[in-house]
Parts: sequence; structure tokens; C-alpha cells
Amino acid sequence: MGEKKSTKEIAEIVAHSRYAQTKWAALSYKERQQRLKKAAQFLGDHVDEVTEIIHQDNGKVKLDALATEVLPAVMALSYYIKQGKRLCRDERIYGGNSLMFNKRSRITYKPYGVVGVISPWNYPFAIPFSEVVMALLAGNAVILKVASSTLKVGRILASVFAAAELPAGLFTYVEMPGKEAGAAFIHGGIDKLFFTGSTAVGRALMALAAPRLLPLVLELGGADAAIIRADADIEKAVNGMVWAGFSNAGQSCGGVQRVFVHNAIYEPFLQTLSSVTEILRVGDGRTGVISDHKGMDYDIGPMSSLKQKQAVAKQVEACLKMGAKVAAKSAGNLNDNSLLAPAIALTNVQRDMPIMKEEVFGPVLAVVPVYSDEEAVKLANESSYGLTASVWSRNRGLARKLAARINAGAVMINDHLMSHGLAETPWGGFGDSGLGRTHGAMGFHEMLKAQVIVDDTLPFVKRNLWWQPYSEKTYKGMRAITEMLAGTKLRNRIAAIPDVIKIFFRYWASH
Repeated sequence: MGEKKSTKEIAEIVAHSRYAQTKWAALSYKERQQRLKKAAQFLGDHVDEVTEIIHQDNGKVKLDALATEVLPAVMALSYYIKQGKRLCRDERIYGGNSLMFNKRSRITYKPYGVVGVISPWNYPFAIPFSEVVMALLAGNAVILKVASSTLKVGRILASVFAAAELPAGLFTYVEMPGKEAGAAFIHGGIDKLFFTGSTAVGRALMALAAPRLLPLVLELGGADAAIIRADADIEKAVNGMVWAGFSNAGQSCGGVQRVFVHNAIYEPFLQTLSSVTEILRVGDGRTGVISDHKGMDYDIGPMSSLKQKQAVAKQVEACLKMGAKVAAKSAGNLNDNSLLAPAIALTNVQRDMPIMKEEVFGPVLAVVPVYSDEEAVKLANESSYGLTASVWSRNRGLARKLAARINAGAVMINDHLMSHGLAETPWGGFGDSGLGRTHGAMGFHEMLKAQVIVDDTLPFVKRNLWWQPYSEKTYKGMRAITEMLAGTKLRNRIAAIPDVIKIFFRYWASH
């Protein structure tokens, strides 16, 4: 566990995994379920240890590590263990037309085989955890590669699944450079790839997978919008924006970035946002570098790397040069060499600024006044990304209608970002935010190939109506059926009945 692997070694791992997978898939769901329950027990017994490792390896504050990684993982494992059997079960397809009265169809699900998971550094535990759990319960083998900057989290993940006492080779944790992993997994022979990361890398992986027609699930970037209606609870909306925009130092693909506030409440909203933002405490509990406070009681942790912080600083500087203003700012300096970055709210923002067009993966919000719901929806949809969004309003019925008009894979009402923690809801986006879904029934079914089985319930018939030998009589009979189904004139449909009766007897006719 934890040894760096080469591209050639990945192919060998895939072959070994495939052998283990065939035996695993042959087990009953209950047997697979019992193994994964052991992983749940291990996780339950090591909550503090896992939380601390995420905190130390990623830098996010301990509460974020617990509330947005460990707790969702525990809830997800419980959900999938309970619901997986139902999600793997055959499904009956109800007939679509009386013409095919003798056909009974059902969908049966089969595991893909060997599933590859390449996970990110921003949620290094929760994101791969659910994917691995679903893959295993569905009968697949899994090869997991985590981000190179969070290898300690990868190793504790490996320990969690080792506790399940899985067959040798069924779950493999590997370490290798990110730039090599995609090609190694794809060329190594995996049967499906789950990737979470940047849109640019997602596109590159699609190109690599194309020659094999290898199926992919891509969870990519976001520049998510929140619509704050005139009837919103200002305090709740502000608290929601602060959490969804600044938690994890803003490094959440499903966090809020663009905030569209109705002009009627824009000023009080901005004042409240400023007062809350300015008292946020920024610190790094791993080093003891704390801004104006001591201990664990801080609100925003460090960014993942100086490179990431500098990228955000460049985007913010570009916005300021184009006329944006800093309306609110917490402690911290965006331009120093520490990993601590301030939470920032920008106003006077225009459509062509980076904050409106690009993914800004840091603690920065754009607060924009709007004058109607129509304008808010239009601006929210002016993005190539479509991962998540939110609508804030006391009128939940109207909020639901607005939510349905937003081009995003997940839209929350009076909340934001948290749907990733609901194991029962699918996660994924539109446009540049990716392909496919993880979580929920849709995510579970991404781990399975759907096969339709059509059964003829009249075994004593000799042939179908459309089988050879062909004749004018057969043509007239088939045309009569079509007339009865699609004809617009009643007299023509009635006139077709004799020919329909005649062709019906072909079921029993011999040559």
C-alpha cells in the first residue's frame, strides 16, 4: 500500500483486479454488504483519527473535515449498504403498445468490472469514499488514485477498506503523479473511469478514452450562482453565502461564486455580509499560524498551495483593474507568501470580469445587484459551468419554479453546497461542469451496465408478424396495424380491422 506505480504496473494491477472481481461479483449482495459493514465499523471507531488526518493533510479546519468529509462518508456508507440491493435489483419495463402484448421486458444490472477512481485534493476523503463504496457494492473491483498532495488521506482510505477484509486485489490504492494516472488507467484496461478535477483535465481524459469508447464520469469545475430574492431572509442568506463561499478556503467546486441580490435588499444584504466577513478568523491549525485568535476556533483554513493562492490573487487583481471594488474582507493577505487567504466580497462587478466568467477556486464572492427574477436567472445562466446553484426566498413555491429554470445539475433552496452530503441525491453538472452523476440511485447505476432482456410469453407461436415469408397480404396487414395506431380518420381505422385480423393468424401459420 502506498508504493508509487508505473504505467506498466497499472496494467498488471488491472489484470489482477479483474480476477478478483469475477469472484466478488458472484457473491450475493448480502455477502458484499457484510464486508462493507466492517469498513463502517472501522470508520466509526476512528472518527477523530480520520478527521485529524484530513485536517493535517489538506489544511481545512477540523470542523470542515468532520462535517463535510467524515460525517457525509458515514451517512453515505449507511445509505448505500441499505439501498444497494434495491438499486441492483432487476426492473420490469411495462409494455408500450398492445401490438407487442406477448413481449415482457426487464432491465438487469451488471457490474462494469474494474473501475478506476481519480480523486481531488479539495475533498480528498468524502469524494472518493462514496465512489469506492458504490463500486464495490455493485460488484466491481476498484483502483483508487488520490491527489499527490493528500497522500495521507489516501492511505487512511486504504485502511478503511482494508478493514472490510476484501478479497486480494479487489480494492487497490495506488500512488503516482496525476499527469500520468489518467493515461495509465485508461491504457491499462480499466472498464470505467471516475474523475474529479479541472475541466481542462476532464477534456484531456475524454480524448484519451475516445479510442476505446471507455465510459467516463467527470465531476469538473463550477462558478456557481446564488439568487437572493427581495423576500429572502437576509441574515440566513448572508450566513449561507459565507459558508458556501468561504468554507474550505473557497476551494469547493460546488461553492457559491456569483451572488445576484435583488436591488430592494442589496444595501442591507451587503452591509450584513461585510460585518460577518470582516470578523471571520483565518488560520492554519497545523502550524499554529492563527490570525487574531488562538486554538481551534477559527473559521477558514489555509489554501492548498501557494500556487493556488497566487492564481486566485491574479484573478482578483484582474477584476480590480477592470473596476471591481472590495466591499468586504476578512483578516489575511492575498499577496503574501503564506497559505492564508482572506475572504473577499467584490462589488461593481461586470460580466467580462474573471469572477463572472472563470472558476475562481478561492474565498472570493461577486455580489451583483439585480432588478428582477428574470435578470437574476439570465445572469445565473451566463456561464459555461452548471454544477450547483441556489435560490433564497421565503416563498418556497416560487423559489422552486426559479430553481427549475437555472442551468445547473443541483439547485438548492435556502441552502447551498450541502447537497453533496445527501447520499440519496445525484451529484453532477451541466456544460463544463462534467458528465454523468455520482451519489444517489443515478450515481449507483453509473457503477452498473444496464442490460435489457425481452421474453416472449407465447412460446407456442410459430413466427412474429413481420417474419418471412413476405407477401402483399403481410404488407397490407402491417399497414393496417399502422393505420389503427396512427390514423387520423376514424373510418380508415375501422376499415383496417379485417386486415389486422387476417395478419394476426400469422403467429400460428407454418410455411
